[in-house]
Amino acid sequence: MKLKDGFILREVAGKTVVLPTGGDLDLNMMITLNGTAKFLWEKLQNDIDEAGLVAALLATYEVDEETATTCVAEFVAKLKENDFLI
Repeated sequence: MKLKDGFILREVAGKTVVLPTGGDLDLNMMITLNGTAKFLWEKLQNDIDEAGLVAALLATYEVDEETATTCVAEFVAKLKENDFLI
């Protein structure tokens, strides 16, 4: 899975935000990401599956596998719900 085109990731006033750049996306939308979500968002710039995202979290953060798996599943579900993935 991979993020659809049409988003830019920026730092604004000390916060990480994602802004849509056009297409079928709601241009009035702004998404704020915490550090973990930013990390996962950046990984999704390239084709990666959920297991790869979990492995990346485990390699980078001090987190147990169950927590990483839950975090990834919830994040991916939210992205799918909003039709951000291809």
